[in-house]
Amino acid sequence: MLELIKVFDQVVESGNFSQAGKALNMAPSSVARNIDSLESKLKVSLFKRSTRQLMLTEEGLYFYNQSAKILQDSEILLAEMRGEHGVLEGILRISVFESFGNLCLTSLIPEFLERYPKIQVELELDNNVVDLNSENIDIAIRIGTPQDSRLKARHLLTNHTSLVAAPSYIKKHNPIETPEDLQHHNCLLISHERQRNYWYFRKGTTNKKVLVNGNLISKGGSPLLHAALKGTGVLLLSDWMLKPYLENGQLSELIPNWTSMHSERGSGEIFAIYKNSQYPRPHVRAFVDFLVEKLKPVK
Repeated sequence: MLELIKVFDQVVESGNFSQAGKALNMAPSSVARNIDSLESKLKVSLFKRSTRQLMLTEEGLYFYNQSAKILQDSEILLAEMRGEHGVLEGILRISVFESFGNLCLTSLIPEFLERYPKIQVELELDNNVVDLNSENIDIAIRIGTPQDSRLKARHLLTNHTSLVAAPSYIKKHNPIETPEDLQHHNCLLISHERQRNYWYFRKGTTNKKVLVNGNLISKGGSPLLHAALKGTGVLLLSDWMLKPYLENGQLSELIPNWTSMHSERGSGEIFAIYKNSQYPRPHVRAFVDFLVEKLKPVK
């Protein structure tokens, strides 16, 4: 019965049998048979089925809301019966954008595993935005909050950015004294799907929007950072990526009297995103709490 409930829970989160099958590594026909079996045992219809969409019945919605606690309690009970009181275990699948994963997350994972040795972490470093409701991912770490109401977001840190260049680039090119000067420089750019790239600047009550161009565009920040270190161009990037290179002099900050941003509203916040369940899985909650603890600003 518990396995049937797990399949039902995944179907609700995925929105259809096909996507649930991908997340569970099952054929859609097997997912459908599991749901039929569950409905037969409960003697109710859990879904209103049509060729276009899958919707919960009133009974299905009630069962879904209650089943989340059943699944969580079952994990706790199994641990208790094994004599593992308070011990968390299970597979934790995490998707994180490449640069943040390499620079900030990978160094923290060993400490988390030492704290929770029975948890197995599967880490994906990928700049593509994953769908937590259809893919088998427990936590995604991204810049910005999700638009999907089925997801929850926990703030990790503010994504402050700085405008920098290598001393070798600064020596060879005209000085950058105002944001407008960037129009005459090679700027290393984050990809915006063939849209024009603008950088935004603020000083007091003055705001400026500058069209920038360059010969290197990347979805991730790491290739841009390596190019900037070689003196290829000017870079606007997150402080958590730039800090060691600013400290050792490999990069220098430009026009520091201006706040530099990737968008008019700022360069965003970094969040841990997970499924919006009333009862999140214990090891999901433990990892999110761990990140909040480790990434909080040092006062």
